[in-house]
Amino acid sequence: MDIRKFLTAEEVSERYRGTISIGTLRNWRAKRIGPAYVKLGKAVLYPIEELETWDQNNTVACRASK
Repeated sequence: MDIRKFLTAEEVSERYRGTISIGTLRNWRAKRIGPAYVKLGKAVLYPIEELETWDQNNTVACRASK
């Protein structure tokens, strides 16, 4: 089990293998879309639990072929 409860924007970008850039995360925060985050002073942290929820909400189910 991972004892870390939060990820930085850089770590979130790594989590998604660079497909979501730090700039994209910044834009999403400005537009209030994307995964939930916590702001502590200038620090922006993403709760891992919220990232997992965001993943589930954005999962695309494929229809089974007949």
